Amino acid sequence: MEEELRDMKARKAHYDMLHFVADAQQGIPKLCPYTSSAKTSRFENDGMHFRQPWVMGVQQEVERLKIRVHEHEKLLRECDEVKAHVGMLLRRVSDLERVL
Repeated sequence: MEEELRDMKARKAHYDMLHFVADAQQGIPKLCPYTSSAKTSRFENDGMHFRQPWVMGVQQEVERLKIRVHEHEKLLRECDEVKAHVGMLLRRVSDLERVL
């Protein structure tokens, strides 16, 4: 039973490492899969690590955030257009109510 539990924990740890590596492609990684910290002095070319200059990682994160900001700005402009359209419709409804 203990051996099965150890095996299950080892498999879970391996799947967690795969998850961390996959998530690292979405921004600056917060944790290294092996050392549980952003800094690591140990590097093994086993497919679970990747190396790139720190500046490149920050640049990629900034570019990703710029895209999100532009998307939010576009959404805000669309909301302003919808507000203006709703205001125009409300004025039409009040005009029609006065006529009737």
